[in-house]
Amino acid sequence: MSDNKNYRFGTKAIHAGVTPDPATGAIMTPIYQTTTYAQSAPGEHKGYEYSRSQNPTRTALEESMAALENGKYGFCYGSGLGAIDAVIKMLNPGDEVISTSDLYGGSYRIFTKIFEKYGIKFKFIDMSEVENIEACITKNTKLIWVETPTNPMMTIIDIEGAAKIAKAHHITLCVDNTFSTPYLQNPLDLGADIVMHSVTKYIAGHSDVVMGALVTNSEEIAEQLGFIQKASGAIPGPQDCFLVLRGVKTLHLRMQRHCENGASVANFLQSCDAVDKVLWPGFKNHKNHDIASRQMHGFGGMISFSLKEDTKEAAIKVLKKFKLFTLAESLGGVESLCGHPASMTHASIPKAEREKVGLSDSLIRLSVGVEDIEDLIVDLKQALS
Repeated sequence: MSDNKNYRFGTKAIHAGVTPDPATGAIMTPIYQTTTYAQSAPGEHKGYEYSRSQNPTRTALEESMAALENGKYGFCYGSGLGAIDAVIKMLNPGDEVISTSDLYGGSYRIFTKIFEKYGIKFKFIDMSEVENIEACITKNTKLIWVETPTNPMMTIIDIEGAAKIAKAHHITLCVDNTFSTPYLQNPLDLGADIVMHSVTKYIAGHSDVVMGALVTNSEEIAEQLGFIQKASGAIPGPQDCFLVLRGVKTLHLRMQRHCENGASVANFLQSCDAVDKVLWPGFKNHKNHDIASRQMHGFGGMISFSLKEDTKEAAIKVLKKFKLFTLAESLGGVESLCGHPASMTHASIPKAEREKVGLSDSLIRLSVGVEDIEDLIVDLKQALS
């Protein structure tokens, strides 16, 4: 594909970054399972010298990721946290980061347990009102970290509003786009400097790969990320890159079904007597539904809900009764998953901090898969009865 911008999303998902193998004409990108490459003379090679630095299978995936996010430069990492690690490594001791108070527990953990001891300061604030960001900015603020929709409270943050604030103060804005994927949301188009993905989730889509990715349009940022990727070595292997390239080809089809099933599940839960609150940005009474409608192309398949019997024991009772929804970490696969954030994905966040953002002990998070919706509703009915 010579000009990705001339194609719509589904076409890019299938073709971007992928060309027939020049050696054999193979349609699928080969798995270049090699560590090193022959050189005709010292420093003279065909663009590849060592697979930590470059690998043709990874290159194809990175170009695909960049195209999907309407970006120029893509970088893949061994995990989503590896991608986050690379972004924070662009900072220096004394720098400050403003992040949402409601975010993935792994992000909170790497911020507070790994990077704070190196002199980087993190502020966690309510970003549902984007004006709150401005009040926290100091001369040391170098990065604004946005996650939207947030995990697991489904808070919507105004990316375009955050970008205007960031640009006015010459601050880098990075958006974790894992829940939405490029199919539903494109942060770079809204003014973000970097978009981050846990590729493990929807992009790979089949619960068989752990990977992360970053995309940017900034040449300066790309140079830093490329150096960090090479120097730190948190790269994915070619087999995993091959699997993600395969997964990407059906991303648009899967996300369409995730959205359809998600809407049906959310509406069912809202009518269920045992359920207290349902958190899903597609509801018109969601606090920032208007922002979600403006910056997203759909509302996704992630839903959280709390029970009227607001105890951990009540949540566990429901989770144990599911038959199709599997109790497991992670999200975004073709199969439906359920989880208990307070004791699983967000256990690393202190209870007092969880409660500040409304993450109660009865909160259950659903990753609605692509099964037949009638069967999923039957499973929900019997588990909540």
